[in-house]
Amino acid sequence: MGRTIRFSGVDAVVDKAAGHKIVGANILISLNGDLVYQHQAGFLDREAGRPMAPRTIFRLASVSKPMVSVAALAMVEAGKLRLDDPVTRYLPDFRPRLPDGEAPTITISHLMTHTSGLTYDIDSGNGKRPCGGTGPSDFDLAENIARISTLPLAFRPGTGWQYSLGIDVLGGAMEVADGRSLPEIVKARVTGPLGMDDTGFWSTDPDRLAAPYADGAPPTRMGEVERVKDGDGFIEFWTGRAFDKTAFPSGGAGMIGSAEDFLTFLEAMRKGGAPVLSPASMPLLAEAHTVDIDPAPSGQGYSHGWSIYRDPSVQNQPCKPGTWAWGGIYGHQWYVDPATGLTIVSFTNTAIEGCNGAFPKDIFRAVYADLGL
Repeated sequence: MGRTIRFSGVDAVVDKAAGHKIVGANILISLNGDLVYQHQAGFLDREAGRPMAPRTIFRLASVSKPMVSVAALAMVEAGKLRLDDPVTRYLPDFRPRLPDGEAPTITISHLMTHTSGLTYDIDSGNGKRPCGGTGPSDFDLAENIARISTLPLAFRPGTGWQYSLGIDVLGGAMEVADGRSLPEIVKARVTGPLGMDDTGFWSTDPDRLAAPYADGAPPTRMGEVERVKDGDGFIEFWTGRAFDKTAFPSGGAGMIGSAEDFLTFLEAMRKGGAPVLSPASMPLLAEAHTVDIDPAPSGQGYSHGWSIYRDPSVQNQPCKPGTWAWGGIYGHQWYVDPATGLTIVSFTNTAIEGCNGAFPKDIFRAVYADLGL
């Protein structure tokens, strides 16, 4: 540990939720490069009586996206990929259409900023639903991209923003451009250089992999395939993906890893990108590129890797403008506030509360209150 700071408010949030709304959590806080807080609470595996432990491995869901996006930017720096390239340069048959039948040009940048017109609505109406990266599939990445291509576009690329399957398509383009598989690319360009040995697409140490749980009172252990209510719909989880090497590598949601590894990644980005990226690439990650097409007055925008709080006051958030944030539907949230040197990683094994519920929001506000920021 580095500096010692009393985080009584964060402790209270974690201890109140653990065992009730959240089965287990690993919370890490770094301030100006010093690890100032780490708290493991609840259970890695409740039924086996195993407490949450340091370096627990989690199914990451959309926490995968930042690492895959940074790997893509590393390829841009290496001259293997261009942001303004049409996706068809790498995937000639990828031509999703607008309602009028037109197949407009979608660029690599559109995929990365979620401005392509793609969404997470995976019902194409033809009986061949693509996989969103967390659900079951018995087909490869090429087939998944082919199925995504049949989905109708919600808007003309570049004219709107909608969180989407774009990073799964990006992964396929990266494979063609680099000549290696997506797991090999991410390891060579991101996790390997940063020493993130716990992070990849399949579990190498199942004993440290947290059991996943679904929201409930108390939360219930997920089965092999689980549908968890999310608003008016459901999220489908295939928990066996973490062990099945025949599963296609989903750039949008398919990775596993530890909170400690992800903190290493975020800190490398906060400090300027080395040894993965040069400082010249950081504006692509640190600045919102969807300012004029935000779908709602959220005060947020999206970069080429994550969301940016442009005006935190819109959501009554305590962070400074320019704060980075996103999460993963298996139960995770993270934040980087470059103006204060603050990085927060909140990983849980409870979906969906740990991602979109009150828990991560309460953690976020408690951190700022404890620090007096």
